[in-house]
Amino acid sequence: MAIEGPLRELGIHDVFQLLDLSRKTGALRVTSELRHNEGTVYFDNGVVVSAEIRSNPHPLGALLLRTGKIGEADLERARDMQQRQGDKRRLGEILVSLGVITQREVERQVRFQIEEVVFEVMSWNEGYFSFAEQTESKVPTELTVRIPVEALLMEGARRIDEWSRIENRIPHVGVVPSLAPPPEGGGGELDLLPPEWEVLALIDGERSVRGLATELGRSDFEVAKTLFGLESAGVIVLVDPGHSRRARPGAGGDLAELVAELMAKAETALHAKDLDAARAAAEQAGSMQPHDATIHLVLGRIHLAQGHASAAAEELRRALRLDPLLAAAHRHLGFAHVSMGRFGEAVESWDQWDRLASRSPEEDAQRGAVDRARQAAKVFAHG
Repeated sequence: MAIEGPLRELGIHDVFQLLDLSRKTGALRVTSELRHNEGTVYFDNGVVVSAEIRSNPHPLGALLLRTGKIGEADLERARDMQQRQGDKRRLGEILVSLGVITQREVERQVRFQIEEVVFEVMSWNEGYFSFAEQTESKVPTELTVRIPVEALLMEGARRIDEWSRIENRIPHVGVVPSLAPPPEGGGGELDLLPPEWEVLALIDGERSVRGLATELGRSDFEVAKTLFGLESAGVIVLVDPGHSRRARPGAGGDLAELVAELMAKAETALHAKDLDAARAAAEQAGSMQPHDATIHLVLGRIHLAQGHASAAAEELRRALRLDPLLAAAHRHLGFAHVSMGRFGEAVESWDQWDRLASRSPEEDAQRGAVDRARQAAKVFAHG
């Protein structure tokens, strides 16, 4: 039985849950014209056993070589056994039999490969999916790696939540980090963890987030998270090649006009319920002016409309840190809290909003709706 359809109608997380619950065996193919990409995830009795993606195939041999797990001679010997001697075993199995790497380490790297494909596919909210059932013998398996869908969904949700915190500084994996100018007076010694030093050592002002991840054999997510920390500490600066020409010194007026244009586009798309377009425009504006509270307010409204209450609350709190008197942010934060079941916090947000609403006729016009929601939240909070 084939299962297929657009991701706008059935989200990718729901597809994974469906295949898990129905214990399906076969191949799930997900395509995205927007990203010019395609990923395939293989299931065996509802468990993920293999995955591949067009944009970043992560050949196992190259990955093991980059991470220093094997040497060049080891890889060439294993490939020679496959190509010239006709050994039908997978590369990882051959390397284990040669004694150059342990079974556990191969499985760890294979699991990493599979997870990165799955998490990339899970981040797509547009595109088309199709699942074709296959017999167990036709489903490719990677050694004994079997990953429960529930574990992938939980980790995927955690990554999405963390991405929402860093995406204003790293909106995509094409962002290029470079070393920040040394502080006046020299500054103190850097106290970094080994993974941070590994990333820092490869920063040359040319490699992007994706380039660093490929070079290190690590995930885009882990590298982006490390770069976010280094940028927050003032060790590096992040440049979006697509926008750097507009952010040159002396171009403040042009930048302000561009941001205003993007925000108008975001508001129009939000009103038309084209939430993906609204978010893309607002995020682009946020990458140019990350300290503009109104941009974070709009991003919070967009996340709320998409049903992402946690991400909405994070953006709205950021807006209020930048401008505590932004009444609309308090109002929308109340609704975000309600969506998360935090009724007491919702009442607190609306109490704050109540003190500020009269300063704006537009906000004051929302008083009736907020009062009704606040009374209901009080009932639930004490129920």
